[in-house]
Amino acid sequence: MLKKYIIIFVLLLLLSSCSNSTDKGNIKKVGLLVPETINDQVWGTKGYKGLLLIQNEFDVDVFYREGMNSESAVDHAIKELKQKGVNLIFGNGDVYSDIFNKIATKYPTIHFVSFNGDAKQKNTTSIKFEGHAMGFFGGMTAAHMSKNKNIGIVGAYSWQPEIKGFVEGAKFENLNTDVKILYTENWDDQEKAIILLQKLIDEGIDVVYPAGDGFNVPVIEKVKEKGLYAIGFVSDQSDLGKNTVLTSTVQLVSKLYDLVAKKFANGTLQSGNLSVDFQDGVIEMGKYSPLVDKEFRTKIDHYVEEYEKTGKLPK
Repeated sequence: MLKKYIIIFVLLLLLSSCSNSTDKGNIKKVGLLVPETINDQVWGTKGYKGLLLIQNEFDVDVFYREGMNSESAVDHAIKELKQKGVNLIFGNGDVYSDIFNKIATKYPTIHFVSFNGDAKQKNTTSIKFEGHAMGFFGGMTAAHMSKNKNIGIVGAYSWQPEIKGFVEGAKFENLNTDVKILYTENWDDQEKAIILLQKLIDEGIDVVYPAGDGFNVPVIEKVKEKGLYAIGFVSDQSDLGKNTVLTSTVQLVSKLYDLVAKKFANGTLQSGNLSVDFQDGVIEMGKYSPLVDKEFRTKIDHYVEEYEKTGKLPK
């Protein structure tokens, strides 16, 4: 009788452990390539957290390789990962799209995922965060809270959709708002970003949007020193100062990794170029500063809900 109870107990434990993970489906093992390091506290760290989320949810082995910044290094790493049985590989950045297009046909059993590029092979997918709407709501907040209706953007590149959205949102909230924009032409140039910030401050801005995840933290710290306001970028940056960061435009990279893994597991991950937005649960507005009045927060929440339902921004 005791032996029977032990067997039942073991079976219950096994069933319980299985119920804590999602069906692996097509997933065998998962790999991550980062151009620099997973400890950069920005994009690399976000990708690594996404990898760990997949490991936990699907109960599969995962691997990562750092310093993958050349085609030869990537090809060597993929050969190694293939031998380990990996069949889903994330290239954490836009640098991987062209490389994956060149070498994907050599690895037909592996599906390659990159970001902000142009995927051309049947086993490649490139995903883009749609930044226009989050920028729009960030711009609304900046214009609402600006005392002199003079706000600024320290951007990385002029093509960023969140920058265009920020300008449109600011003008929607208050048509008389002046938006000044300067570009670093680099995602990570903190020194130049601080110089550009000072130029904007000298021109009288009182709210800034640092639209580059490689320099947003030092820019916000400098804004805090000056007693001005900021809109956080990519991460919820309210922890940098609740009286400085009015809100943040947040991209949930780890959730995106999980979303892609689920689609691959159930066979619905498409090749080619895909985009994600608020409706996919991977973009959201961050915490609002207590300085932002409740009435305005309610208005923004309403507009976000409408955008999630209709895909249309207010006019």
